[in-house]
Amino acid sequence: MTTVTPDPYIFTSDWLPSDERFLPPLANGLLGWRVFNNVMHMGGVYNGQGGQCHRADIPCPLAVQLVLGDAGVHTYSLDTRTGVFSQIVQTVNMSVSLSFYAHRSSSHILVMEVLVVRQGAAEESLTVGLKSSFKPCSEDIAFEAAEDYRGGRHIQGKTIIPEVPGGPLCSIHLIWTPLPSSVTLLPGQRQFRWVFVAVVADSEEHAKGFFDDALELMTSGDLFPSHCRVWAELWAGCGLEVSGSLPLSRALIGCLFYLLGAFPPLRKTSFRFGGVSPGGLSNGRRGQDYWGHVFWDQDTWMYPGIALFYPQLAKAVLEYRVQTVEGARDNAKQQGYKGLKFPWESAVTGKEMCPEDIIGQQEIHINGDVGMAFQNYLYLTQDLSVFKEGRGSKVVWGIADYWVSRVTWSEEEQCYHIRGVIPPDEYYSNVDNSVYTNAVAKCSLQFAVELAERLSHTAPPEWQRIADNLKIPFDSDANYHPEFDGYKKGQPVKQADVVLLGYPLGLPMTPQVRKNDLEVYAAVTDPKGPAMTWGMFALGWLELGEADKAEDQLSKCFNNIQGPFQVWSEETDGSGTVNFLTGMGGFLQAVLFGYTGFRVQRNSLDFAPLLPKDITELRVRGVTYLGNKMDWLVRAQDVCVTLREDVASSTDAEPLEIVMKGSGARIPLKPGQSVTIPREPGRIRKLESAFSCWPL
Repeated sequence: MTTVTPDPYIFTSDWLPSDERFLPPLANGLLGWRVFNNVMHMGGVYNGQGGQCHRADIPCPLAVQLVLGDAGVHTYSLDTRTGVFSQIVQTVNMSVSLSFYAHRSSSHILVMEVLVVRQGAAEESLTVGLKSSFKPCSEDIAFEAAEDYRGGRHIQGKTIIPEVPGGPLCSIHLIWTPLPSSVTLLPGQRQFRWVFVAVVADSEEHAKGFFDDALELMTSGDLFPSHCRVWAELWAGCGLEVSGSLPLSRALIGCLFYLLGAFPPLRKTSFRFGGVSPGGLSNGRRGQDYWGHVFWDQDTWMYPGIALFYPQLAKAVLEYRVQTVEGARDNAKQQGYKGLKFPWESAVTGKEMCPEDIIGQQEIHINGDVGMAFQNYLYLTQDLSVFKEGRGSKVVWGIADYWVSRVTWSEEEQCYHIRGVIPPDEYYSNVDNSVYTNAVAKCSLQFAVELAERLSHTAPPEWQRIADNLKIPFDSDANYHPEFDGYKKGQPVKQADVVLLGYPLGLPMTPQVRKNDLEVYAAVTDPKGPAMTWGMFALGWLELGEADKAEDQLSKCFNNIQGPFQVWSEETDGSGTVNFLTGMGGFLQAVLFGYTGFRVQRNSLDFAPLLPKDITELRVRGVTYLGNKMDWLVRAQDVCVTLREDVASSTDAEPLEIVMKGSGARIPLKPGQSVTIPREPGRIRKLESAFSCWPL
């Protein structure tokens, strides 16, 4: 059975899942590994060309199982506070702990620790077997033995097939401390800890340097403490907890933990971030988990929740897209268009890696999804350096140029069309005027114009003209948005599509139209569809003040959570991608943006809190806006907002105020002080006396 601990951050069980895919993944933004597995992955390291490109398997020296002569009581625990997975075995004579973690500050290091503690008065030697499934070879990397280094074994190699013809191969160096077949607690010893590390890097110099770092940390006793300090810092800066539902709290904590593991460290790193794929770094082998590619999932589903807590982590997503600009430019040229066409499935180069040509050609809403991520970052931070020195403007304007060349003018309807696409609902292909695709294209063009104004750049007039005249399908008789031209009410739908118009796109519509869209598509959406779908329906109902309907939808997401370690599957039956970060991101947004009503606007962070009846309190730690961090406590009748003093006093932080929508009351936020307001709509904005109260 699964043991529910009082601490919702610790997932404990006396059993392991029968399907090893649901063993907990450990990741640190560079390395990803599913515990006990003999394969790990490194961000940005792929093998194979085009649609066969996939994460390259790297053998994991820490693929170890305990072997004990005596029967014992086994407990398995994932401590999300520290990012450590442990197996603890209690026998008559000893307690044995086998622990693993992906080091959170030294990202090239994986660690295994074995702790043996003597039980009772017996003084004989106690031996624990270590059964390894590690083999120093890979189907994706041509490894060869290299000279041992400081007691560590060393292999080196290169991937076999480049991502694109004539492209570079990835170099990999793996150094690890040798693992014995057993460890022994000697007579007279009450306990002893053995520590083993594996280091992965892209060159011999780097691998040896990181191995040196690991040995130094081991010698100083700071290997584990330094890892824990970073996780403590991460959790201090973000958090989402509810009172009234332990399963919901645990689900939210699990989502945040696994998502944070997919992002790089808070401080600048020596490695190039390789983006976030649907199954994270631990998954993505050949033919599995979307091959480890990066989709719109990163920009639309995983990014927004992380960005609201840690814009500096979200910035890594933008930098990843900037790195792939040349590939996106080539994609557009190959289709006969201008600007940038970001790939539906991306690896390192930005060239299209989708195994199915039609999807790579037609699911072009990815361009608008990338643009939305850049817009969200600017509105949260007002940081223009990403668009100047960081070349983000090239991305935003390149996307706009693509839409200009992709649209066609309809003389009959006197508006622009986008023809021959696949919408987010992948049950349909080659459709015209997907409402989501057109709406997100409209957003892209509008933001390109806005950014040009901010950077004193002359925007081509066609950006605004097309944005103003791009068809957004609407059925005025039924008062709802058809999914595309020719869509008939009642046709089946795979996943959230039209319901995304309200959030995250913010397309203006009446509450009745929003309600009609939700009702029409809830009735026909595949109940076995991807996990993120129901969170978006829930969020839509929360917008309309229908908390009970929202809970009905949100509860469906729990069918995708696989015990005992809160690992999500893409489908409710456990099939599809595992450690499905896309579903986690959608679920996290449903609560983070649904219960609070947070909406990131051009000049404000709006809020409209609403809690379902079973939730008595919602705590949101570390909401970041204009360089400030805030803690929110939402209760039945009021909301308490605390502006953190240590962050608000920094030079980058703008002074803030709350403006209540109903009364127009303005309340300055002072560092280190809490403000209690009614649980009513309002907004956070920069403190400026010249601002009008409502709306902006």
